[in-house]
Amino acid sequence: MIVHLNGDYETVDYVQDRSVRLYDNIENEEYPPHWHNAIEIIMPLTNSFEAICGGREMHMSERDLLIIPSGVLHSLKACTGRRLILLIDNEAFINNPALTELTAVMAEPVLINRECSQEFLDLAGNIMKDIYVLYSNFNEVSEVYIYIKVLTLLAKVKEYQLSQVKYNDDGRYAETFSVVLRYIDQNYMNDITLEELSAVAGYSTYHFSRLFKKYSNTTFINFLNRRRVRAAEMMLIEGDTSITDVAMRAGFSSLTTFNRVFKLINGYTPSEYKKLYKLNHTTEEEM
Repeated sequence: MIVHLNGDYETVDYVQDRSVRLYDNIENEEYPPHWHNAIEIIMPLTNSFEAICGGREMHMSERDLLIIPSGVLHSLKACTGRRLILLIDNEAFINNPALTELTAVMAEPVLINRECSQEFLDLAGNIMKDIYVLYSNFNEVSEVYIYIKVLTLLAKVKEYQLSQVKYNDDGRYAETFSVVLRYIDQNYMNDITLEELSAVAGYSTYHFSRLFKKYSNTTFINFLNRRRVRAAEMMLIEGDTSITDVAMRAGFSSLTTFNRVFKLINGYTPSEYKKLYKLNHTTEEEM
């Protein structure tokens, strides 16, 4: 299934003029640690499946779904059975202000399984079935509808996460958190502190920290660093800005911190990312 691998960077083997790829996979083969610029969604159809994402083992039973954000280093274990593996280019999602509310969904891998509500699991499974049908009967508008289905899935994940949050008595937390997300999106390049965001939200630092992790499935500093790295990725591929300038513009206090955080999140350094992206796009232009 992995066709083009340079170190641990995979160039997704999209069909020409497409930015989605769906594999109906039955290979009993181990896939080594790798990353790519696509969002990956895996749904086992027969037998279980195992993945390791960012060092965490993820076990999927039949009809579970695993959403792996772009840039996350992951590996897939050799397993018998059949599973759907969807890869969809992330460039249509990043830096889109209309999708700010979904940022937290793609901050960490998301496993949708039987520990979630059965209704939510069934809904996610039905979306993947719809995508399978759209891809199997591909035409001029299929890709548009597939993107809509993926956005719907991410929105449903967000709704489910919201339903799990323990709201304060007046029930305003979800609305307040939307303000917090917008504040981060507009100020990630500055020195934002947890205390500052707590004041924006109107909570004590301790209470806000707990609610933030419950809502976003990660800590404040991890969320902020991922937002900064996402902005840095776009700057690295869009021009000739030096890596030091990219680090400063993205909100990192030093080049050392930027390199460490970038590699911790993505598994590769900013310079490696820039080289691999250029190599990938040069190869595509030559084909």
